Amino acid sequence: MIKSMTANKEFIPNKEGYRFPAEWETHSSTWLSYPHNENSWPGKIHTIFPFYQQFILEISKKEKVNINVQDDQMKQQITQELMAAGADLQTIELHVHPTNDAWCRDHGPCFLKHNNNKQKIIVNWKYNAWGNKYPYEQDTVIPTLVGKKLGLPVVYPGIVMEGGSIDVNGAGTLLTTTSCLLHENRNPNLTRQEIEQKLMDYYCVDKILWLADGIEGDDTNGHIDDITRFVNKDTVITMIEKNTHDANHEPLAYNLELLKKMRLQDGKQLNIVEIPMPDPLYYEGQRLPASYANFYICNAAVIVPVFNCKQDQEAIDRLSECFNDRAIIGIDSTEIIWGLGSWHCLSQQEC
Repeated sequence: MIKSMTANKEFIPNKEGYRFPAEWETHSSTWLSYPHNENSWPGKIHTIFPFYQQFILEISKKEKVNINVQDDQMKQQITQELMAAGADLQTIELHVHPTNDAWCRDHGPCFLKHNNNKQKIIVNWKYNAWGNKYPYEQDTVIPTLVGKKLGLPVVYPGIVMEGGSIDVNGAGTLLTTTSCLLHENRNPNLTRQEIEQKLMDYYCVDKILWLADGIEGDDTNGHIDDITRFVNKDTVITMIEKNTHDANHEPLAYNLELLKKMRLQDGKQLNIVEIPMPDPLYYEGQRLPASYANFYICNAAVIVPVFNCKQDQEAIDRLSECFNDRAIIGIDSTEIIWGLGSWHCLSQQEC
């Protein structure tokens, strides 16, 4: 079997019968990159680990958790910490795959599965840390290292793409934003049509839906996973800001109007569930990208970031109405969000 293949060899996953499953479909595992970069949580990284370990424990109840770590010393330390936290280490495996940072949604492997024989392959998109904002030389090779570890073929589309910049319904439609994918710091030499073609070829979809801007404080230029998410093949939740004086009110209202006009791959209109934004959250004067849309759907539960405000319960209630097959679990994200991301940003599912 061919273990790797570049885009110029004409291997197009969509044409070869592969698909990118929706996040609510059954996972064989979840991939994480254990936090270690103090620059991402300056002065606070020690505060995030109880919540991060809770995240691992919740996922590991019904699927394997694979974790990228820096070296053998870190592997031993994390093993001891997870044991102390009550983790079942039979469901957790640590891999010495050095990373620059913890945001596995964006630098981690994108797993596709064949429609017929269930063969898996990995897509290794280019990764440039959201427009060359941070170091990324280790992060960008993680999908290839994972492919080697698992013995899976790896394909290389040759363009910059981050997992948090897209969301799919598993039936042929993909959501993204113009503010991110059309930003000059990603693929300045590609047209919108060329980017769409890459999305269709390598995420194996037929329809691209474009929203506009992201939320305040998001340094990714507007990832979709802080704004709007599919919860089933024809339903999305979308964030709204009721306070007309808040910076998020206008862009989120505009995105809602766009959603109302959109149609899925089968021509049907979207069902839209509105969820209010949490109270604005700041640290050292910086607005943080707190959003309930950054939930992660694992086999055991939907894990939702919560922020110790009155909207937390409403977000959990709305999501409970969308998912009747698994628990909705809120994990405090007021420390994690100082790194400018939450549970979805930190995780990547393996189909």
